[in-house]
Amino acid sequence: MPAIEVGRICLKLVGRESGKKCVIVEVIDKGFVLITGPKKVTGVKRRRANINHVAPLKDKIGIKRGSSDDEVTQVLETAGKLEEMNQPEVCQH
Repeated sequence: MPAIEVGRICLKLVGRESGKKCVIVEVIDKGFVLITGPKKVTGVKRRRANINHVAPLKDKIGIKRGSSDDEVTQVLETAGKLEEMNQPEVCQH
């Protein structure tokens, strides 16, 4: 299983944003991470999320801890992952 780390692309499993992809911006502690879509890209707002509510995917982007939504969007665009981020996945749980 891929690690929970800054820059890891994840899938939201729970809540109104379930099935949408997001990026881990910061690891807060053992149980929580700060995630963002960014909202303009996937509709996921920047927020604290329980690590049990996100499933890490194999993809990772190179961002610094605490990067802004604009920086994340830019890196996703450079990596050619903007289109991929918009494709919702089916949650299996």
